[in-house]
Amino acid sequence: MAIADEVDLAPALAALRADGWARVGPLVAAADLATLRARLDAIMDGVAPRAGLFFQHDAASGAYEDLALGRGWVGPSRAYRKLEGLERDPVVRAWLDDRRLARLAHAVVGPEVALARAVVWTKAARGDRAAGGTELPWHQDGGPFWGLSAQPPLTIWIALDDAPIASGCVELIPGSHRGGLATPAGGVIPAALVDEARAVPAPAVAGEALLLDPLVWHRSRRNHTAAPRRALALVLMPASTRCTRTRKAPRRFVRLYSSAG
Repeated sequence: MAIADEVDLAPALAALRADGWARVGPLVAAADLATLRARLDAIMDGVAPRAGLFFQHDAASGAYEDLALGRGWVGPSRAYRKLEGLERDPVVRAWLDDRRLARLAHAVVGPEVALARAVVWTKAARGDRAAGGTELPWHQDGGPFWGLSAQPPLTIWIALDDAPIASGCVELIPGSHRGGLATPAGGVIPAALVDEARAVPAPAVAGEALLLDPLVWHRSRRNHTAAPRRALALVLMPASTRCTRTRKAPRRFVRLYSSAG
């Protein structure tokens, strides 16, 4: 059962402001989950078109620092840790217009919404010798690297599979977003700044959605289960946000959820 239009969002929005994250309950119906999972498998297997998508494969060690940068597609594999640009895929794009996503977006971002990124984070099922996926360190989704004129205010994180603690669920430090960027560069948080005692795991069931402030400190560990752990993250921002990168032509951001819808 997907989240109903009449559900009161006020408690979740208050938690998002105070803690930097909140649960909003089930968002994706079983049939849609099956469609999205099948499409992602087809993309990673090299069966579905992948033009315009960005890929990053897991390192064999599972260590974040060992990731190979800039390689992109390396052939059919279920061990890609990241698939980005999914708004270009017609199956995923069709689902992004869901009215429940629109309601959440308007409640946080405002009447005119654009998509900063649509990315699936995957943690492959445990293999014969080691757990799957990559250990993602404490980080914030913000900083100059993003090349945006303003910091996006919302990530809608959607579990496409069950995401228990053992499979590398999201972990967060509540309230950490209120201090802004931990370092001028943003991104990975220096270990010396992290109080592990404050960390809160956020396990989720398939179809459940979390709201995240992109600046809340968060991480995810490796997958120690025999099932994959995939999640779709939509980073949303006001449509007035501009691309500030200068090395290439400015990016054009997809606008979603017209204020009339």
